[in-house]
Amino acid sequence: MQLRTVEARRYVTPLKEGGSMPAIVEGDDAGLYVLKFRGSGQGPRALIAELVAGEIARALGLDVPEIVLMTLDPVLARTEGDPEIQALIRASGGLNLALDYLPGAVTFDPVAWPVDPELASRIVWFDAFVTNVDRTAKNVNMMVWHRRLRLIDHGAALYMHHDWDTALARSRDAFSRVRDHVLIGRARRIATVDAELTSKLTPAVLADIVNAIPVEWLADAGGESRRADYLQYLTQRLEAPRAFVEEAQRANAGLL
Repeated sequence: MQLRTVEARRYVTPLKEGGSMPAIVEGDDAGLYVLKFRGSGQGPRALIAELVAGEIARALGLDVPEIVLMTLDPVLARTEGDPEIQALIRASGGLNLALDYLPGAVTFDPVAWPVDPELASRIVWFDAFVTNVDRTAKNVNMMVWHRRLRLIDHGAALYMHHDWDTALARSRDAFSRVRDHVLIGRARRIATVDAELTSKLTPAVLADIVNAIPVEWLADAGGESRRADYLQYLTQRLEAPRAFVEEAQRANAGLL
């Protein structure tokens, strides 16, 4: 797969509610994007998780804003008055990641916007597969835009890459944090969607996504050889029996 590369031309405004201090920026295509900085405390691994998890969601038919690679010139820091943001921009020169900005989108409210059980099951299955700990009632990381749910903020997924010594050995582990998922109570069809979603993530699809990780981000994760490790981890995680599916079913049943 080929992600578009956009150059950041103008820093518009920070999104200080995000833990990694993302910002709205204007690209050289005149579009607005939510920029995730490689120089943030979470580093390039958060960008890798954002890219890999986001494109896996797209391959599964879930709605995710377009992901682009974004080049950032540290000179943009000169127009920002906040010293903390200045430092972040200067530390993030080069290739970063950004998502299409969705003007007018509102944060998903599970009470005001009940989700169909099948869609809820697909989202829970996806988050359990990529071990996304950040889709809870406290931080839903979903937006409603044009009356459709859009999944955002996957930088906390794939947390195994913070400990590569044990990552591959834990690829088949259940995902116990699924019990905290904001949609777990409505995810009553996980067993129904399991086979279909698994079939969409063929080795070729996963390889295509992993191959899109920029080589400069992999340096932080251990080098180019990590590309094969990401692919092996994801491939092994799909092997039956899938403990993450069984765990999600148990978590849903416990709420009935």
